Amino acid sequence: MLRYPFVMPRFRSLRLRALATAAGLAALGLLPGRASADIFTYTDAEGVVHFANKPKGDARFQVYIKSAASPGSKRAAGVTPFMPSDGSSERFTRYAEWIRQAAILYQIPEELIRAIIKCESDYDARAVSPAGALGLMQMIPTTALRMQVRDAFDPREAIFGGTRYLRVLANMFNGDLELTIAGYNAGEAAVVRYAGIPPYEETQAYVARVLTYYRRYRTSTDVVAASANF
Repeated sequence: MLRYPFVMPRFRSLRLRALATAAGLAALGLLPGRASADIFTYTDAEGVVHFANKPKGDARFQVYIKSAASPGSKRAAGVTPFMPSDGSSERFTRYAEWIRQAAILYQIPEELIRAIIKCESDYDARAVSPAGALGLMQMIPTTALRMQVRDAFDPREAIFGGTRYLRVLANMFNGDLELTIAGYNAGEAAVVRYAGIPPYEETQAYVARVLTYYRRYRTSTDVVAASANF
């Protein structure tokens, strides 16, 4: 089991109610072998993330994840994809200060943030996926809302919001690197549902690719060279 070389942050981290215990997981229908269902969520004023399988008339809840077979099956209506097209080598160092600040704030390795950005958008802040994921860290609107990102195309907001989400996932999965990465791609509900990396070809390839870049960034002092495609 791979774990992060980090400590818990000294500030109040996001607490994930309803997903914190086996009873909560069972109530949401996310335990292995149980039927899946839509999940609703909202973040309160204290930064506490609430989950429910039924909103119970509470207008604060919004759909967090629709029940689906795999990430590859999700296609957002009305989305105009924009594939990464920034070919400048300068893009790999353009956001260094914000990456460093987010890494310190959320106690996530800079190398992991870089690896996620590389695999998600290739450092192109204009990227839009067919599923509607946006910006440097390719956050879907519901996740961006949870992480208090107002504009996913704003590089600084995207970096801080995406890193905050990595912190949430790392807390949930006890620092397990592979599960944290899988959760970023497939959502934490899918990781919990399958009690490990989901059996999605896309997610399994994603985890392997992120790990490759993560290790490159950890062993190289040349960010541009480490960012080269393989």
